[in-house]
Amino acid sequence: MDKTLSKKKPLPLVVIFGRTNVGKSTLFNCLVEKRQALVSDIEGTTRDSNLGEISWRGHKFSLVDTGGMINIKQLTEKAGPNDEIDVQVQKQAFKYLKRANLVLFLVDNKAGLLSQDKELAFLIKKNIDPKKIILTINKVDSPKDRLKISEFYKLAFGEPALVSAANGSGSGDLLDIITKKLRFRDIKGDKTKKYLTGVAPLPVENEIIKVCIIGQPNVGKSSLLNSLLGFERVIVSPTPHTTREPQHTKITYNDRSLLLIDTAGISHKGQKTHGLEKFGIAKSLSALAKSDVALLVMDISKEITHQDARLVQEIVDNKKSFIFIANKWDLLEERDTKKYTNYIYGEMPFARFAPIQFISAKTGEKVNKIFDLILQIDQQKKINLSDSQLSHFLSRIVKVHRPAKGKGVKHPRIRDFTQVGVNPPKFELKIGYKEDLHFSYLRFIENRLREAYGFLGTPITVQVAKNKSTHGLHQD
Repeated sequence: MDKTLSKKKPLPLVVIFGRTNVGKSTLFNCLVEKRQALVSDIEGTTRDSNLGEISWRGHKFSLVDTGGMINIKQLTEKAGPNDEIDVQVQKQAFKYLKRANLVLFLVDNKAGLLSQDKELAFLIKKNIDPKKIILTINKVDSPKDRLKISEFYKLAFGEPALVSAANGSGSGDLLDIITKKLRFRDIKGDKTKKYLTGVAPLPVENEIIKVCIIGQPNVGKSSLLNSLLGFERVIVSPTPHTTREPQHTKITYNDRSLLLIDTAGISHKGQKTHGLEKFGIAKSLSALAKSDVALLVMDISKEITHQDARLVQEIVDNKKSFIFIANKWDLLEERDTKKYTNYIYGEMPFARFAPIQFISAKTGEKVNKIFDLILQIDQQKKINLSDSQLSHFLSRIVKVHRPAKGKGVKHPRIRDFTQVGVNPPKFELKIGYKEDLHFSYLRFIENRLREAYGFLGTPITVQVAKNKSTHGLHQD
């Protein structure tokens, strides 16, 4: 891992653990107050563990929603890439269990105490200090539901916390119990803020660069995330749609905070998919809409498809900055970057502004170069040019190429050129009311803007406004 990645002490880790279908993802969403985890009645919906941060009464901690336990006998061996997905899910959950500062052992009040709950309780006691366990009984939706909780005392975890993840009842009391058990204390000399002992406060949310990893199934998105982080954060499998919901991971690189978001694969059959895959694709597109920079992962060992072009168009239409990530570079015998750069831009000429990074997520080759590109793009997409800069810029380019006419016989005259938006950059030029500017001249202006000021990896909008007024800039 690059030495510039943060080595800050992590927040305390609280893990939601239990068998399938007890409401772990619903409780996770309730506590983080976001619809981050995918929720359904289908057993095994959660695959990759969801990570979130919670701030409660001035204290912060990390919360993990793990996949449901099905067969604890499979946990004795280390997970391998060829294991079935369900096996990898359980082993990842068990790994989080052993790292936890606190475990919310979640059971289902409506289903009652099952033999599988007892087996998991035994497993937890063998691997975790009982003082770190909070028995949490879910689906206590009304006062009469409290009559059923007595059987859970047989698990010998002490007084349980009663919640209804569906309606939020008891969630505040549960958070109070968590913060009390984590033993937070004030930093000496600071009476106004409460932080975790030895942990610096997190950066302001709007300073975080949200980076969305997007692409078709099986192009290596999850492998890329694991390679960027330097550890196995998400499950990797050759099975399509292994990732069903966006996975969020915060890191710090060169003193900048980044939120890496691994998304479900978007396939050409996306419109025909059903169930969890359809929801996963919808969440991927939603994550893209909320991101600052997208990493479009492609399998460079295969031909570019129509779906790749559609994804690029989706990114451009959303005015998102992005990087072409040409993955599986290690599989090519002829590794000619110029040849493949021309091939990518030739197939998608409308996205020549986006840089291309050839990598191997499997071997880690050139993966860390992506971080520097992200920071460079984030800086350039926020460039704000003054009116005087744009006035001089316009004076130069009209001498090189006179504004081309669209309809009519008269060449238009640009009367004003200003920047009307940043992040993403947006420009407006004004011409006469009866004049018409050819669309190719807008592309010419965009290309000259990039030559002069950069705007690496970011779509630029140049719009035309017509003005009856005849005063303004002169091009003679």
